[in-house]
Amino acid sequence: MDTQAITLPWGDEETTLVLPEHWHLNGVLEPSTKPGITEPALEVRRSLESPIGSPRLSDLAEQEMRVVVVIDDLSRPTPVDLILPVVLEELERGGVRQQDITLVTALGVHRPMSAEELAARVGGVLDTIRWENHDCDDVDRLEMLGVTRRGTRVLINSRVAHADAIVSIGCIEPHIIASFGGGYKNLIPGVAGRETIAHNHTLNCTAETFNMVGQPIERNPMRLDLEEAGQMLNAPVFIVNAVLNSQQEVIQVVAGDPIEAHRQGVRDSAGLYGADVPALADVVITDSHPMDQDLRQGVKSLANTIRAVRRGGVHITLVRATEGVGVFGLADSDLPLGRRALRLLAPLLLRLVPRVKIEGLGEEDRFFLYFALQAMRHADLLLYAPTIPMDVRANLPFVTFVDSVEEALAAARRRLPKRAEVLAFPYGGITYPVLPDVAP
Repeated sequence: MDTQAITLPWGDEETTLVLPEHWHLNGVLEPSTKPGITEPALEVRRSLESPIGSPRLSDLAEQEMRVVVVIDDLSRPTPVDLILPVVLEELERGGVRQQDITLVTALGVHRPMSAEELAARVGGVLDTIRWENHDCDDVDRLEMLGVTRRGTRVLINSRVAHADAIVSIGCIEPHIIASFGGGYKNLIPGVAGRETIAHNHTLNCTAETFNMVGQPIERNPMRLDLEEAGQMLNAPVFIVNAVLNSQQEVIQVVAGDPIEAHRQGVRDSAGLYGADVPALADVVITDSHPMDQDLRQGVKSLANTIRAVRRGGVHITLVRATEGVGVFGLADSDLPLGRRALRLLAPLLLRLVPRVKIEGLGEEDRFFLYFALQAMRHADLLLYAPTIPMDVRANLPFVTFVDSVEEALAAARRRLPKRAEVLAFPYGGITYPVLPDVAP
């Protein structure tokens, strides 16, 4: 039979995998191709002039109004440097003085940003407005807003809670826990307290909701909970969210109401990144691109695409991780159990993970642990990530690290010696499967 090869992006280069005989490539699933906008600043201005579900930002603004602009951190590809200057112009048009504007970084539980990192992210405007890093553990800088119907105590950054108006700048992309990024998610968990983040995340530690990437928001408890929490803020919230193509170029900006405008952006993002799957595969092969920064970002490709492999199949993930592990608590946790014990004890552990405190494991990583246990029960997980050191690999027994793509294919062939149906996701960091019986 003819040789079947799959070419995957590998950082700035490419790598090619030749499939074994008797394997059938049933599809190479990529994001929809849509070119970026030539002048994205004009698209930002258009969105601000025609907001969705909200008055124009300049009409919401008033003189001496205290405005907080919340931006996401380096873990997101949002082109803040393109969006923020236009937002500041719009606020000035409404009479807001620059000395009444504060920039707050939506860090969630991530590390603080340095002044140099923030300056690179926002451009020259950092010289003219105040800014601060959010700290989810600083109880003196958190405000209690109430309790959601799902039991989340809503602790929010005091600067944000006492603002007269809040502008949230982010992007809308597929997200493993929240269905899609953007909207109120930039505020919760972005500028929320650790307790709030922990409870909100564990809402999706269930067999039905542990993998919500690209799934309808109306069926996502965690997403609905954070939106309910966001609506407890007294000040109006106005979002400016970018939708990016696979090259991280702006194709659209939505602005306005954090629910209504966000839903429009979600529809457009789903049209880009949701790939129709003809049938479940015996083998899924995916690549971290464009989430190539580190292991934490790269394993999104596994999370995004695992629904496309049948139970008992093989999932092969290539992670570039140019900067190594990144901030990934799960990789730093020395779990006392090996792979075999984890498989045997997974049913018990899955019940305990949402409730038991594990030393050194943060709130997001608690969810990742739950996800990893579910994923390893679903399929054999093979991971090629050559930049990850051996001691870190030992801390991640959920996956089998391999030293080459050829080794991964050989291991999969031993598992599936006869005919196998294969699906490939070259842009696994941002692509997710839409199954035949699941609406996008």
